[in-house]
Amino acid sequence: MPATLNATKTRTALRTSARISLEMLLVVLMTAVALWILGRMWSVLWPLVIALLLTTLTWPLARFLRRHGWPPALAASAVTVLFLLVAAGTVVLIAVPVASQSGELSTGVGDGIQKLRDWAAGPPLNIGADQVSTAFDSAVKRVQSSVGSIVTATLTGVGTVVNGLVTTVLALFLMFFFLKDGPRFLPWLARQLPGRLATDVPIVAARSWDTLGSFVRSQAFVGLLDAVFIGLGLWIVGVPLVLPLAVLTFVSAFIPIVGALFAGFVAVLIALVSNGWTDALIVLAIIVVVQQLEGNVFQPMVQSRGLGLHAAVVLLAVTLGGSLAGIVGSLLAVPVAALIAVVWNYLREQLTDPPQDPETDLPEPGEPVPERTST
Repeated sequence: MPATLNATKTRTALRTSARISLEMLLVVLMTAVALWILGRMWSVLWPLVIALLLTTLTWPLARFLRRHGWPPALAASAVTVLFLLVAAGTVVLIAVPVASQSGELSTGVGDGIQKLRDWAAGPPLNIGADQVSTAFDSAVKRVQSSVGSIVTATLTGVGTVVNGLVTTVLALFLMFFFLKDGPRFLPWLARQLPGRLATDVPIVAARSWDTLGSFVRSQAFVGLLDAVFIGLGLWIVGVPLVLPLAVLTFVSAFIPIVGALFAGFVAVLIALVSNGWTDALIVLAIIVVVQQLEGNVFQPMVQSRGLGLHAAVVLLAVTLGGSLAGIVGSLLAVPVAALIAVVWNYLREQLTDPPQDPETDLPEPGEPVPERTST
């Protein structure tokens, strides 16, 4: 006799599925509302994000000064002034030459793409000219749109009415106050929150701050190592535009995986156009060696895998961030994913049952010991 479905179990399964679906829809709706609110507040959040990133870079020096007897306001002022001097020196010594050579850099990239197009159209690939043109034109448009988005994000505050100068000044003021009053923020926050939130929120905030600081400082250090070693290799080979390419390598290090590929692709193209195939292959070998040293030596030593994110998660986060918010989304994707992981891990800790103590399973004195049944 064929088995029939149990009506009670079927209704229960349908009701459970409907309830779970409704709860998931509510979660998605609330997430969409939260993202919409964040988008409306982006003119305020963008300077705040910049200030937090800058604070994570400069906090170790401020902490060192405070531990050696400097008043908080004086330590924050000294670090802020030092940061402004370093930024100004960077603009004068690096940004100006880079800007003066930007036309040559873009021309070299274009010539390199054209040379690759001609090579792909010939043997042994024999790819049709129309297919090659379509693929490379779409890639060029993608790069141009990304460059346009980063310029827009830098100068206009990601499409808001706040211009780049006001955003920078506001971020610097916020960085100063974070450096000055940062250690007092969590105790103040705990006093403002009721009940269990007074414990949970400061713990999550402290863990998030540690994770963000670890990411930013490690990426900056690893990016500096990449820029120095790759720039030195380009200089030895005799590739032009060494300084712009080294700067591009350092900036691209803040976009994990994708940034390194993009910077390496540009360097190989410049070497191909200016020096030919032999030097281009040498540059490619240098970049591969440096990237292997970064992934297997530098980054584990500096970062110690502190983010706890799989490489596939990092790649998906960068792709999603880039599709949602361009270059800015790619820059913020990994830190945001790491902060989400911090919140999730804390929630999992709170929702997980404590481990059972074997002694609690022992019978009370006077109770009969249960007999073991053999199978």
